[in-house]
Amino acid sequence: MTHRAAGELLSPPPRPGVGIIEQPVNTIDLETAVAAIRSGPQGPGIAAIFDFGGTVLHGFNPPAAVRRILRRHTGSTALAATMLGSIRGARSEGEYERFLQQAMQTWAGVPESELEQLGATLFVKTVHGHLYPEAWRLIREHETAGHTLVLVSSLTRYQVQPVAAELGIPNVLCTTMVVQDGVLTGHVDGKPLWRNGKADAVRRFAASHDIDLTSSWVYADSAADLPLLGVAGHPVAVNPDPRVVLEAAEKDWPVLHFRPRQAPKATDYARTFTGFGALVGGALFGVAAKAHTKERRQMADSMMTVAAGSTLRGTGVRVRVVGAENARAPRPAVFLFNHQSQFDIVVIAEVLGAGFTGIAKREVANNPLFGPLMRFVEVTFINRGDTAAAKAALEPVVDTLRGGLSVVIAPEGTRSMTPRVGPFKKGAFHIAIQAGVPIIPVVIRNAGEISWRNSPVVRKGVVDVAVLPPIDVSSWDPDHMDDEVAQVRQLFADTLLHWPEGP
Repeated sequence: MTHRAAGELLSPPPRPGVGIIEQPVNTIDLETAVAAIRSGPQGPGIAAIFDFGGTVLHGFNPPAAVRRILRRHTGSTALAATMLGSIRGARSEGEYERFLQQAMQTWAGVPESELEQLGATLFVKTVHGHLYPEAWRLIREHETAGHTLVLVSSLTRYQVQPVAAELGIPNVLCTTMVVQDGVLTGHVDGKPLWRNGKADAVRRFAASHDIDLTSSWVYADSAADLPLLGVAGHPVAVNPDPRVVLEAAEKDWPVLHFRPRQAPKATDYARTFTGFGALVGGALFGVAAKAHTKERRQMADSMMTVAAGSTLRGTGVRVRVVGAENARAPRPAVFLFNHQSQFDIVVIAEVLGAGFTGIAKREVANNPLFGPLMRFVEVTFINRGDTAAAKAALEPVVDTLRGGLSVVIAPEGTRSMTPRVGPFKKGAFHIAIQAGVPIIPVVIRNAGEISWRNSPVVRKGVVDVAVLPPIDVSSWDPDHMDDEVAQVRQLFADTLLHWPEGP
């Protein structure tokens, strides 16, 4: 990510009859913003207020097909088109009025539950990939400081609430639609949260929650949000438009630039194709290199190490490791990793090298690429929907550990859509206790940026991995270990926020 240095001169476009005026802009990087939060006032009397589109979410344009549906206003697809078409965020009053008119006309007579479900579905399928990881980091820092988190938007809660839930923001201020008997009437309830409406809503919230706005933070991007930026003592312009740049320069507001979430480019598709070819070729070469031994384990280890290295070179992805010594000893162990990407499998193989197998959900066995490779290295596949069957499938894993082979498990059970660490299941901990081996946390950062949750496309970049010291679980009570499991999960969350320094 590139940033302008603090105090750099930025020249706005000249107006007719006006010469170019250079204004100093106080551009800061993410670590500077984090340091300000950590050194500032703490507690729930301080708010961290985040605008929606352009600030926590990259203001992407909907696909051309969606825009065509939006113009036609036909059928149930028009509901989705209206919701998705406005995610980018309005840049003018006319644009916002058009969104309201479309929403009122299209949503009138629609059950509120249908819009709630649609918003959740669109988030999982499309919207989540455009969340800024930088915003996620700031939100977590404010949460750690005990601040009251607020997400504010001129859109409706059907579009905003799924984002707030994923980001862990409990307070949402947005434009409200009138609902009668569970059905939308096609009217706005009260004043839309546009321009001054946002600022007024924040002031009302602050008054009712005993918030000191003079010590609070607000993050926003567009000229329509200038009144919002003015309500707090710590305004921060995020990816500001030209009008906000001028205002920030005049008032010495800090300016942050987040890297935009972009659709895959042709080079990304080419890199992905090369990487998959390298994965298959590396796997075959690795097996062939040890075929003379006729030892399945040696062939499996060779396959994993060669395939991982080949894939990383083919995709242009680099893995940086902190605590590599913990990946080698003690062995055997149960390695736990936070799961956000299909690419995690490659990263884990690169970090751990040889001498391990894994546990995965049964659906992965049907993957045409990873399924056969994982079966060859004797991964145990479990049915997450059948608790009894899953427990039965895990019983042989204890023998695997006792036999000297380590096991890799994602305790969240599924990939997350942001860097947020989800709840941990206890299966991995039971296995470690029964086998008498330690737990070793493997914290992965940025893999979700390399390959989005539901996308096979691989982007070039760097994945950071922190292998933490082993955790002795021999004294844990299998029937009463909720607190211990929660502490391990918190260790992942803390490491993502306070990344350890390398050697």
